[in-house]
Amino acid sequence: MASSIDCPTRPRHRAPYRAGRRAGAFVRVRGRAAWAAVALVVLAALSGCGAGTGTTTRDAPAAGAPGTARTAPGTADTARTAPGTANTAQGRPGTGAETQPPARIPGLGPRTRAWIPANARQVVVVTGPHKDANRSRAVLYQHTGSGWEGGPAWPAHNALKGWTDDHRAGDLRSPIGVFTLTDAGGLLPDPGTELPYDQSEGFTAGGTGFEGEPLEGSFDYVIAIDYNREPGTSPLDRTRPLGADRGGGIWLHVDHQGPTQGCVSLSERHMEELLRTLDPDRHPVIVMGDADSLGE
Repeated sequence: MASSIDCPTRPRHRAPYRAGRRAGAFVRVRGRAAWAAVALVVLAALSGCGAGTGTTTRDAPAAGAPGTARTAPGTADTARTAPGTANTAQGRPGTGAETQPPARIPGLGPRTRAWIPANARQVVVVTGPHKDANRSRAVLYQHTGSGWEGGPAWPAHNALKGWTDDHRAGDLRSPIGVFTLTDAGGLLPDPGTELPYDQSEGFTAGGTGFEGEPLEGSFDYVIAIDYNREPGTSPLDRTRPLGADRGGGIWLHVDHQGPTQGCVSLSERHMEELLRTLDPDRHPVIVMGDADSLGE
């Protein structure tokens, strides 16, 4: 179950990290965690994401270090939404004008929008119905030049106890915030992503989750969420800039039909689709949290 630090255990084998197909795939986007960390704890021996008490799992190798979690507005790494872009006109029925994509991503309030880097053109929005919910939905929005166009809503799981804007290792809550998506990997071969991809046996998962579901295959595909981690490295990298107490190893990974320790999980089909769609040249980010928090 994806743990967040949650995701991991010590990898038994590390394959060489393969750079993305495009130049610039390793561009680093650093950010300061303005709000207290949000994250998942995976201390080396923790069973992976979402593993229940007493269960054993190799879950995701604890990834990550402090990252761009909810970078505070005005900091160098998370530029505010550019002025003048919020009111793109939309066509009205009967006027003959074509309906345009919305200028703003639905459901995001001014504070959350301010945390999204100005150059981001792909935004994965993961929204939980309330702060203690471990089920959520994910929508990929892409900027068309005239506005944001959203795809279908995909069912998702997040941490067992829901969401927090002050993530600590082992709190079983997913961090709320805006984080860059720079690196991917998995037990299975690269499905055709433009992100740097690390195929490794270190992504082997085992054991059972909080609801007794098997975790096998959970890390067949993963995308590292840049919370308390070093962007530009394999998701298996355990560097944690904010310290181990802030957790790490927060990933997007394959759903195992149960809550996680801190990660966000999607069906294997949707993970493959997301991997094939995300483009480092479009500076993808994830916006994640409960609806009330994201609406601020």
